[in-house]
Amino acid sequence: MRLYMLQLGLLPAFGDTALPGYLIQTDDGTNVLIDTGYPRGLRGRQEQAAAELLAAHPDDPVTAFTATVVRNLRGDAEDLVVNRLAALGIALRDIDYLICTHFDLDHAGNHDLFMDAELMVQRRHYEAAPQYPRFRLCGAPWEAPGLRYRFLDGDTQLLPGIELIETSGHVPGHQSVLVQLPETGPVLLAIDAITGPEQLAPDAPDMLQDMDPDVKRASVRKLRAIAERDGVALIVFGHDSEQWRILRKSPEFYG
Repeated sequence: MRLYMLQLGLLPAFGDTALPGYLIQTDDGTNVLIDTGYPRGLRGRQEQAAAELLAAHPDDPVTAFTATVVRNLRGDAEDLVVNRLAALGIALRDIDYLICTHFDLDHAGNHDLFMDAELMVQRRHYEAAPQYPRFRLCGAPWEAPGLRYRFLDGDTQLLPGIELIETSGHVPGHQSVLVQLPETGPVLLAIDAITGPEQLAPDAPDMLQDMDPDVKRASVRKLRAIAERDGVALIVFGHDSEQWRILRKSPEFYG
């Protein structure tokens, strides 16, 4: 079992905060991708896209924040998920499963590229997403015709050593991932349930992007309990620039 950290973009204005994705390769060669990064169509048109967002939703604070993110995105060609995979010798058709943690544009921007994969999403999230503009900003690649979804209802073991953990709060039906690695030990990919170490504190401040802060705090407690139960060796935060600098990035891996 190998875990690759994929850098799918950076936000220099936010302290070089990374937009990460992940690839798990199992012992039998199964490829499991986690998230697909920002939409490939944003490269070179950030200012226009930000203006379009603000014009469409002028009074929505989450849209205003997203427009700031879009303006400040630095996405080199190598950061596109298709190129990160190609650098590892992996074609789009080689991805067996795509774990959809949630449909925010920095996590679900290229789902439409993975027509040969089975997409794993919490049923609650998929059913809620059409109701909220934030999941359709810059298009909705997660709605592309022909995608093959498997709908999950709560915590699920995808494969031996890969557990999907329902962690709502940031959005309904958000999910995190627990990976059991033979040498490193258990690694918890918290995604946006815990974007930085400061959110582990019981009195952590609410974040604008979190749709239900009380439920998110419950999800943080759930992840902390799982980390203690399983002796997690590493918690990977969703968008922590300091941690990202010291993590091994693809083509290096955790095994």
